[in-house]
Amino acid sequence: MMPIEEEVKVLSRVEILEPLSEEDLRGLLRRSRDIHLESGETFFTPEDTSEKLFILKKGRVRIFKTSDGRQLTLAEIDAGTIFGEMALTAQRLRGSYAQAIEPSILISMSRADLEHIIEEKPQVGNRLIYLLSERLASYESRMEDLSLKEVPARLANLILLLSEGEGVKTRQDIKIPHHYTHERLGTMIGANREAVTRAFGLLQDEGAVELMRRLIHIKDMDALRRAAGYPYPQDIIP
Repeated sequence: MMPIEEEVKVLSRVEILEPLSEEDLRGLLRRSRDIHLESGETFFTPEDTSEKLFILKKGRVRIFKTSDGRQLTLAEIDAGTIFGEMALTAQRLRGSYAQAIEPSILISMSRADLEHIIEEKPQVGNRLIYLLSERLASYESRMEDLSLKEVPARLANLILLLSEGEGVKTRQDIKIPHHYTHERLGTMIGANREAVTRAFGLLQDEGAVELMRRLIHIKDMDALRRAAGYPYPQDIIP
């Protein structure tokens, strides 16, 4: 069990819930039941037609689709993130699977819960619109990469995204703190493990990245950006 103070702190980091007071968040927690997941456990499938939003309180979750026996990872979700299937919000898991990458705890929010919160705090609705716009732009960018770029460029772009989302700056470089196998990276860029291994080798030869203790380190950000298809610094949108 997580201490209530820690639970409130996690929910306060969820973008759309920031306008809620501590008492509001405590009320949401009281109305919600924890869902405990083991590593590798799938908790949402294409057959699930219920309208739910999930809030990940602890752990890490991936959203993926399958095609011709291969998996394509659409997103990896960290604690403090909201996601799910609800027509009201255009949040869609339909046709997708949701699986815990590590032991995780989440809660679900019904359509009635969300409607009540928006009625009480209209700012939540405004934040939700902004969040959905951001995610849609990110999704469109990823689909463009998958259709137009070669594997090395797609891998370089993915590593750039990982560095923005979870990178840790050290004295020498930027470290991605989670371990990503080549197979796992492949599911995120639509490539097989062998193609990812070759692409990673090219990025290492160019001095852009290095693998140390099974973790990716970015050694030269400009080289990585060029490999991703951004030849000039001004092409990078801050």
